[in-house]
Amino acid sequence: MNVEEMIIELEKCKEQIAGDIIEMSKIPAINPRMNGLGEYKRFQWIIQFLEKRGIQYKLIQVPDSAVEEKVRLNVVVTIDGTEDTEKTLWFIAHVDTVNTGDLDLWNTDPFNPQREGDRIYGLGVEDNSQSVISQLYTCAALFENKARAKCNIGFIFGSDEETGSQYGLHALLEENIFSNRDEAVVPDGGSPDGSFIEIAEKSMVWLKFTVKGKQGHAAMPHLGVNACSAGMHLGVELEDMLKKEFTSLDELFDPPYSTFELTQKLANVESPNVMPGNDVFYIDMRILPEFTVDQVVKRIDEVVKLFTDNHEGIQVHYEFTNRVDAPKPTSSEAEVVQKLLKSLKESGIENAYYGGIGGGTCGAILRARDIPAVVWSHLDELAHQPNEYVKISNIIKDIKIFLSTIQKY
Repeated sequence: MNVEEMIIELEKCKEQIAGDIIEMSKIPAINPRMNGLGEYKRFQWIIQFLEKRGIQYKLIQVPDSAVEEKVRLNVVVTIDGTEDTEKTLWFIAHVDTVNTGDLDLWNTDPFNPQREGDRIYGLGVEDNSQSVISQLYTCAALFENKARAKCNIGFIFGSDEETGSQYGLHALLEENIFSNRDEAVVPDGGSPDGSFIEIAEKSMVWLKFTVKGKQGHAAMPHLGVNACSAGMHLGVELEDMLKKEFTSLDELFDPPYSTFELTQKLANVESPNVMPGNDVFYIDMRILPEFTVDQVVKRIDEVVKLFTDNHEGIQVHYEFTNRVDAPKPTSSEAEVVQKLLKSLKESGIENAYYGGIGGGTCGAILRARDIPAVVWSHLDELAHQPNEYVKISNIIKDIKIFLSTIQKY
């Protein structure tokens, strides 16, 4: 397989790549559990891309009543190896996006991507449209040049990563498309210069707290129990306790400590003179592997019990809306780590290194199944932020590294 020739042809596709990511990103793909319509229509664009080039694929549908189509889609492409067909090197991208957040913070229309030089601004263009496009073009280059590695090369375009991958990678794992010899590259994180290879993730937990009191008139607070006030006090008390007690450091991770942040707060009443009887808030927790999720939850239980004991008329219930317990890290000696490191150094990135992040990628799901996985790409880390952008040059750099790494298999 002549990677050099494929890279020369790739350089000629810059404008086509830019046009494709703009065209695809115009199709909304907000996760239905983030008040969106899902990825179904964007998958039609991806399928059309593959069919235009005669690339065979497998379509895996997962039932989901939350979307109009009643199914979530996943697309899998596999190129058989020349020698070792019992092993696959996977590239895994997700098609869903988060919601926009506060539209007033966007300088452009997030649903109508705009190009400014090397940058394209729009919702989800970095997370994870960049990787969808880089994988599609890597796949196309292999097919068009009839290039094959010794082992299988696979490409997955998955659903539902933003809310836990129940309808995406978790469902695919049940389809038995993976073997215990597989490895994976997940381009869903990285660094601006491409030097960082993620091999470990913290436990990731989203806890939804529901605080119940008694609704009443704000001018007559003695006749009700203010759930909003109780919820605010409880949230701060929990956050302060967690940050104070779980303070260990692990320099493998960035940041090197566990994080506990109050995040989403749902609307309660619709009038400022009504004292709420119900209040809902969330805490996002990224916990170092040194601590188990159960250890952290035990302390939360103790704080909640003491709080309700001291606040008459208040009830507190919480539930996990997402829980990924930290799996064992990918070994730094794993084949996928070492070959990616070599490709990066060959491209001029001499300072390439590996480490851990706060969690939330498909890499952790694979590691929990003992599949070595790395999370890597060139990106400016703008996921979930207003004015998110992708650099066209980063897409091309990623494809070059993908092809170089595949060549080593």
